[in-house]
Amino acid sequence: MGEIIRYGLIGLGSMGRHHARNIRALEGAELVAIADKYGDKFGVAGDLEVLPDVDALIAAGIDAAVVAAPTGQHAEIALKLAEAGIHTMVEKPLASSVEDGEAMVAAFEAAGLVGAVGYVERCNPALMEMRKRIAEGQLGKIYQISTRRQSPFPARIADVGVVKDLATHDVDLTAWVAGAAYKEISANTACRTGREYEDLVSATGVLENGVLVNHLVNWLTPYKERSTVVLGEKGALVAETVMGDLTFYANATAPLEWDQIANFRGVSEGEITRYALNKREPLAVEHEHFRDAILGKGNEHVSMREALSTMKVIQAILDSASLAKTITF
Repeated sequence: MGEIIRYGLIGLGSMGRHHARNIRALEGAELVAIADKYGDKFGVAGDLEVLPDVDALIAAGIDAAVVAAPTGQHAEIALKLAEAGIHTMVEKPLASSVEDGEAMVAAFEAAGLVGAVGYVERCNPALMEMRKRIAEGQLGKIYQISTRRQSPFPARIADVGVVKDLATHDVDLTAWVAGAAYKEISANTACRTGREYEDLVSATGVLENGVLVNHLVNWLTPYKERSTVVLGEKGALVAETVMGDLTFYANATAPLEWDQIANFRGVSEGEITRYALNKREPLAVEHEHFRDAILGKGNEHVSMREALSTMKVIQAILDSASLAKTITF
């Protein structure tokens, strides 16, 4: 590999067009080949030929690839890239089945290649700052993590329901922020729009460190909400990731002198601080992490192995809902 990393991109849909823009803006990278058998509906090719498939992409002589094709195609494409010795980042989720995900992890690890997954929420400024502050002990002991990810139905989704498309973000970021894996999960799902897949899920669980978690996700809310609340012994951090805002709600230090409330509440409201953050586009940060991992300069990317752990929790959410029981890991 020369000084400039030669990138290929497969999938030129709603995410692929943003990947193309970010690769072109990335220092030390050059987008040299793109592929999509359905063509270039967003006009991102520029002077590049739109290739038909991953084989043509590999033949173009690339060092790294970004896979933004539908989830069901991830394994087939990624395994060919691994065999060709190409560092690869696939869009989330890793694959459409745990078995496919395991095959992908094994292939990239055996080849000594960077296998990354595009969990872009980990690059959201509010969540990056939240994780840093939790690690520094701002909240003390962590008690509970709650996420809400609600919005109208996005026309881009055809092959999965809300659990695999949206809840996967919450599972990944919760384990990452807390620094602990899931111990057990219980969930209920519903389909209210007549589609083949679920459009609502309510999940509750426990992490290995005892932190309680719950996730509320749907495609039936007439407004967009992306919220992560981490509650600890010293207060709560609230990340609103649509705008990248982070707010700290501290427990009051002054004693309550109204006995009835003091006895009931346990804690009282203290100072509220909204942090001023450096708000960069999360996808640009994600691409920097992938590039740095390729160059051996960083380890901030989401590995395929981490994404496989998330996949197993996601599958457990679906299994729990269908079997009406709690799944333990």
